[in-house]
Amino acid sequence: MTGDAAPSRGVWITLEGGDGAGKTTQAGLLETWLRERGREVVRTREPGGTEVGTLVRDIVLHHRGEVAPRAEALLYAADRAQHVATLVRPALERGAVVVQDRYLDSSVAYQGAGRVLDAGEIRDLSLWATEGALPHLTVLLDLDPSAARARLDADDKPFDRLEAEREDFHARVRAAFLQLAAAEPDRFLVLDATAPAADLAAAVCARVQPLLA
Repeated sequence: MTGDAAPSRGVWITLEGGDGAGKTTQAGLLETWLRERGREVVRTREPGGTEVGTLVRDIVLHHRGEVAPRAEALLYAADRAQHVATLVRPALERGAVVVQDRYLDSSVAYQGAGRVLDAGEIRDLSLWATEGALPHLTVLLDLDPSAARARLDADDKPFDRLEAEREDFHARVRAAFLQLAAAEPDRFLVLDATAPAADLAAAVCARVQPLLA
């Protein structure tokens, strides 16, 4: 891990971006590529990567009543604390590659910019919850919100609480992701999510390869 956490033998890769950007597809392609090279892969997501996280995920994404923005932020941080302590750190310590759908950058973008909370406070909350843990690489799949909504509509599945937000919410989220990437260019790889999936996968693998040495 980077940040204040102790060094580990494994590699931690997170995928970020708006809903519909293709994170799940790219995580699957990366997992296959890594396994073909003999690496142990732990595929996970936030929220919901642990038993506790599954309960949190149901609240933050599917609860029918109102969830106050600060309560939402705290729920994500609680999930993140459990996830890193019980799944991510142990996997990295034994040398696995963790491929993760969303991490603290999503909270900064969705709860910070989307819910109009203080982005710095949201980031600090997650860093406190995880003892300063940051991934070695964050892949940001950048997609215009209108194109993302078209993809979600084509899936013909009910929207969760965040997917159902208005376009201006998702525009703020996208801008926040790009600002985060600009502030930490060494950690982020920003890709145009409208590119063919195979081309995106090739770019991701080329960036991951040096981390495996």
